[in-house]
Amino acid sequence: MPTAIIADDEDLPRSELRRMLADVWPELQILAECEHGADALEAIQHYAPDIAFLDIRMPGLSGLDVANAVKGQCHAVFTTAYDNHALEAFAAGALDYLLKPLSRERLQEAVNRLRERLSSSQSAPDISKLMSELDKRLRGSVATERIRWISASVGDTIKMFPVEKILFFASDEKYTRVVSSDDEAHVRKPLRELIDGLDPEVFWQIHRSVVVRADAIAKAHRDELGKVTVELRGCKEKLKVSQAYSWRFRPM
Repeated sequence: MPTAIIADDEDLPRSELRRMLADVWPELQILAECEHGADALEAIQHYAPDIAFLDIRMPGLSGLDVANAVKGQCHAVFTTAYDNHALEAFAAGALDYLLKPLSRERLQEAVNRLRERLSSSQSAPDISKLMSELDKRLRGSVATERIRWISASVGDTIKMFPVEKILFFASDEKYTRVVSSDDEAHVRKPLRELIDGLDPEVFWQIHRSVVVRADAIAKAHRDELGKVTVELRGCKEKLKVSQAYSWRFRPM
């Protein structure tokens, strides 16, 4: 019996996809439904499903991040509400996607392809090489005003941090730490809101709670357990890289 998980941070699309799958593929067993990318990654590692239906935009890890992390352990089908430019990127990468609102016809086509792959025992492709370019194109399809300055509280003082001087951002309970080479402060805005205003080519997310400036990374270390940490120029603090983002530091 084929198995799957569904990951989407919105209840309605999750339940709608489950209902439609029950109709077009009744023998498919849904092992878990997840609201966050981190939950989806954990579910894939725990249940080892044949298929993962992954929403592109979820809090923390995106669907692309999860697909990168599992490295072909299961077949990924992305759900997205992106425009035609992004859909062209999916097609160019030969990736399965479902456009929201879901179409029964499109879902049936995806199910037919998945059935064929599973019946012929085709292994899930390792799509990590496609992810960087795809992520760039997807982000580029969304008009976003880039953040140029961060105003942050340091005691009774408001300090202005030029974004190009910031080494990393880190979630700190209800705040976000902003760290430069010679100063740090806290802003009253969650990291997930700041990320959308940062250039993904300049700032890399390396953990659900950490974003670093890419050109500040001096080196990365991988221990005997495969866990990765990075060192930044101008900063003594070592930062952990979660499994979902460790693909960024694979040898070329």
